Amino acid sequence: MNHPPLPPPADWSPVAVRLLQGVVYHDDNLDLWEQLLENISPLSEYFAKLGLLLVVDEPDAMAYLRQLEDDEISPDYPAVPRLFRRTPLGYDTTLLCVLLRDELRQYEEEDVQNERCVISQSDLLALWEAFFPNEEDAVRLNRTLTSALRKLEELKFVRPFEKEPPTWEIRRILKARVPLADLERLRLSLAAMIGKQPDATPEESA
Repeated sequence: MNHPPLPPPADWSPVAVRLLQGVVYHDDNLDLWEQLLENISPLSEYFAKLGLLLVVDEPDAMAYLRQLEDDEISPDYPAVPRLFRRTPLGYDTTLLCVLLRDELRQYEEEDVQNERCVISQSDLLALWEAFFPNEEDAVRLNRTLTSALRKLEELKFVRPFEKEPPTWEIRRILKARVPLADLERLRLSLAAMIGKQPDATPEESA
């Protein structure tokens, strides 16, 4: 069966595919990032037809797609099926998001030397253990932490930084995907569940 010839790809086709796969970072692929910046208008128009908003965060050097909500679309606009569906996070991954978001907040407030927010798995484990006071098996706790880290790696919230000792880079998309206001509420709720009173943190917007 003969198929009609395909039209040539657009200049921005490679970055469009990458955006559909997830967040695009400046430091992951400089050529792709420059291609994105040169084609923001056609990319935005293309994704808008799919009900998606292209967000280009130049200060944090990242770009990603966000599903438009019903209240952001005119009532008379034809309905478009959702491409991205919300997937609820489990307890472990939610807890890890809370811990990582706190670390990222502290990094942005205090660290002016390092370009990346990096934390060792051993430091994360020390924070992790406080939320499992009845679990005395450190090996098992580290296993559950590693599993949660791998799930967040799939979401591109973190990525391995060094193997020995194991360290992780906390990626800035965490701020956009999980609003800080929600994380503060979750952090207080999780702390209350184990009878722990966390220090208050200043209000801020994600």
